[in-house]
Amino acid sequence: MKAQPQEGREAAEEGKRAGLYEPLFQKGPDTTPYRHLGSDGVKWEEMGEGQGILRVDGACLELLISQAFDDMSHLFRRDHLESWGRILQDATASENDRYVAHELLRNAVIASQRVFPSCQDTGTAIIIGWKGEQVWINRSRRQEVGWDEEREALSRGVFETYRKRNLRYSQLAPLSMYEEVNTGSNLPAQIQISAVPGAEYRFLCIAKGGGSANKTFLYQKTRALLKREHMHSFLSEALVSLGTAACPPYHLAVVVGGLSAEHNLHTLKLASCRYYEDLPTSGNARGRAFRDAALESEIMQLAKETGIGAQFGGEHFVHSVRVIRLPRHGASLAVGVGVSCSADRQILGKINRRGIFIEQLEEDPARFLQSAGAEAPGVQVDLEQPISEILSTLDAYPVGTRVMLSGTMIVARDVAHARLAELLERTGRLPEYMMRYPVYYAGPAKTPEGYASGSFGPTSSQRMDPYVPMFQKAGASLVMLGKGNRSRKVVQSCKDHGGFYLGSIGGPAARLGRDCITSVKAIDYPQLGMEAVWQITVKDFPAFIITDNKGSDFFLKSPL
Repeated sequence: MKAQPQEGREAAEEGKRAGLYEPLFQKGPDTTPYRHLGSDGVKWEEMGEGQGILRVDGACLELLISQAFDDMSHLFRRDHLESWGRILQDATASENDRYVAHELLRNAVIASQRVFPSCQDTGTAIIIGWKGEQVWINRSRRQEVGWDEEREALSRGVFETYRKRNLRYSQLAPLSMYEEVNTGSNLPAQIQISAVPGAEYRFLCIAKGGGSANKTFLYQKTRALLKREHMHSFLSEALVSLGTAACPPYHLAVVVGGLSAEHNLHTLKLASCRYYEDLPTSGNARGRAFRDAALESEIMQLAKETGIGAQFGGEHFVHSVRVIRLPRHGASLAVGVGVSCSADRQILGKINRRGIFIEQLEEDPARFLQSAGAEAPGVQVDLEQPISEILSTLDAYPVGTRVMLSGTMIVARDVAHARLAELLERTGRLPEYMMRYPVYYAGPAKTPEGYASGSFGPTSSQRMDPYVPMFQKAGASLVMLGKGNRSRKVVQSCKDHGGFYLGSIGGPAARLGRDCITSVKAIDYPQLGMEAVWQITVKDFPAFIITDNKGSDFFLKSPL
């Protein structure tokens, strides 16, 4: 048997001498700014000898969770807003970088008024809790065996906010393997609770949109990756594969290692929420997690070099990078890559002897909105023209050109496209509206009283890629509008059939809904809710030419 290297033996002996257990994640003190929501329903009971029980009513959990999802649907953390502000002040930023940052800050100002949520995809409700073993939840309702008063209260908090606010119900319940129905409440929530020492109940709440969730990747690599040049090559490819569909600039997280695949991905989720900011910056022989600050800086540079920028070219593809190194089994090397997008929605909360507390988000985003200078006017495109004339107008400009759209569009996304494809296969025809108007990939949030539209930003266009060739061959979807890059088969189809794909800015759904959409009505499949086919009228709706009718694409280095 091959002898163990001297340094390996020394490390093993150090681990034995130090004891069997060391916290894997060694976080520092909590410096989060909190605001107090009250203390009713929270009671400390002394048990003698310095011990006690923190009794908490279920209503306290409901209050905290309801306020958490309300706040983060409309407000942002200060560091997120500061990152956008820095783009506006960066002399090296591209014009498109500054334009996107300016639009996202305008969107934050509108959302802070708590009428329009910051994004139309108001997310899956994720609640991660660390419950002190001295915390008891008072039972006050159903007492039968198996009833979970605690999770019922947490779910009730989610339900109340999604019911009262202008948020979107996005959760689909499977009736069978192939049939689904919207739950109509945005429940169920993803709830994960861990037992920890102490008399405090801590929470991280996340509203995770589908676009950024879809940009979570797990790679099963080998020891060969653990060389600087190999790591850089791998991460450069991973960055490009993220694309823009999840609304950059991103907060990027990379986790290398992990005792299992799920260990890696759970750490990745928390890292993308910037939960592990204060980890040590070096490892030890017992396997503690640490942040690699040097690699974080190197990845920031790699992200700049992609040229993707804040969606439409430039340097500002990511706001920040967090790299966490974990211990691993010798035969495995999991690598997780994930993002938090422009709708950067997470918030901390806690319940302790002093009451109920929630992280203080920024109430005044307008103070980060610097003057972006005079904007170059976009090309005006009248959507009331026949589709042939719209195509002729777009044909005169290169990819990357900003356009301002005014007129009628059809809105259809995943489920509607599947229904329309079935109709085409069955009858050989598509509805006239698909032939006459551009199609916008989106799904609206609720419409606030007194407004024409709710938050109504674009969804990830790649999900509709399988339908494009057949639709364009039938004379439909010749002008498409969505977010993110498309597959090569879409670029080829546009070249073959004379079509165009326009990219909308991913993120400013509140601004688009309030300022650019003047009417909304469901015209087909109304039973699908937000997945129905809608007809909308827009005014000065900003977009960029991404794919043209000549085989050129903004994200491809060379035309087809």
